[in-house]
Amino acid sequence: MSNVKPRLPKGFRDFLPATMQKREYVFGVVREVFHLYGFEPLQTPALELRETLFGKYGEDAENLIYDAKHQRGDASEAMAMRYDLTVPLARVVAMYENEIKLPFKRYQISPVWRGERPQRGRYREFYQCDADIVGVKSMSADAELISLATTALTRLGFKSFTVKINSRKLLTAMGVYSGVPDSQLTDLYRSVDKFDKVGAEGVEKELVERGIASDVVGRMMALLTVKKQGLENLGALQSIMGHVPVAKEALDELLEMAGYMQMLGVPESLYDFDFTVVRGLGYYTGPIFETVITEPNLGSISGGGRYDNLIGIFRKESLPTTGISLGIERIIDLMDEFNLYPPAISGTVVQVLVTVFDSSTIGESTRLAAKLRQEGLNTELYMDDSKYKLGKQFAHADKKGIPIVITLGADEIAQGIVKLKRLADGKELTIPQEDIANSVKILLQP
Repeated sequence: MSNVKPRLPKGFRDFLPATMQKREYVFGVVREVFHLYGFEPLQTPALELRETLFGKYGEDAENLIYDAKHQRGDASEAMAMRYDLTVPLARVVAMYENEIKLPFKRYQISPVWRGERPQRGRYREFYQCDADIVGVKSMSADAELISLATTALTRLGFKSFTVKINSRKLLTAMGVYSGVPDSQLTDLYRSVDKFDKVGAEGVEKELVERGIASDVVGRMMALLTVKKQGLENLGALQSIMGHVPVAKEALDELLEMAGYMQMLGVPESLYDFDFTVVRGLGYYTGPIFETVITEPNLGSISGGGRYDNLIGIFRKESLPTTGISLGIERIIDLMDEFNLYPPAISGTVVQVLVTVFDSSTIGESTRLAAKLRQEGLNTELYMDDSKYKLGKQFAHADKKGIPIVITLGADEIAQGIVKLKRLADGKELTIPQEDIANSVKILLQP
């Protein structure tokens, strides 16, 4: 058999233990916040039927979906790899509607796959971290998701971020009020979605190039670029276009949402109403939101919104639904960049290494490792039996970041004692074997 060069497909990654420690920390904090807000875990398969995924996201997104085919698979059962966690949720709700109690609050932390062009911070396999509320029409659900996101980011250590809030209904109302033809509303969304990249002038130029009359574009741009703060933005639009039914509906929803955010204790400094927020996916129907890092300006780290019609594709009647996705991969990258991981996070889960002095002491070292594990301590027993050199074993612990090393030679065994050493500061203890677990736990404290 010839040798195969070890390599990965473009856009895919391996995570070695030191990296996984950091990732698991972030997942753990976010999971605790999900539980804090009463969300239940859900898992769905990596593969979905092709008919489940296609026709839900819009053409641009669906060009990125991976087809999946087994060599001996059923030709009539065309499959694809999941693009996100939202459409699978809609399928689940429709399939198990007799088993799911509404309102249904679920979260899912799982990988998804997209045929993106790989670049820094953009991968073809990556994790999504979603929380959704099914069956609540009130804007209290949308406000709770924003409260959840701000709580999670604050607990992770982020300080300078803003949740930008808009509404798909409001964008439609702006188009109608400005005179954008119905057939060009999709073009409007696509152009406005580029606001952060090309600015107001770039959006205005693109709208004109798409064939929308310049006076219509002018009215639209004036609405998009209202320069008030917070609720004043909503008041400004209300005075201009509150008489347009869809605008009134959208503005009333955003005001209701703001009221609930106030009741939930979301600081006003953490959110703003920004009419240039679009969200690219085609299934959004109402309020939409994105969280951006503001200092320095590093772009979006979460997004979501209301999608009241999506579940209706899979059942006779739809259900009001809203959700948010934390950009967990981006968050993890920024945790490194801002040095937000706690000092306790090291490159290993192991808390203590039990050394082996020589071949005659293997049994005692093994029994000691078992005792420590029974006491709930993450313990590694040294297993390289080619050479039992203590220096090599200490170097092994130091390289892996194991904080405590235990030595147990023939003399110590005869006396019923063990020696402990904390590598960070060189502190050493010689103690009776029966005190080993408590002593290790004390040394592990900062």
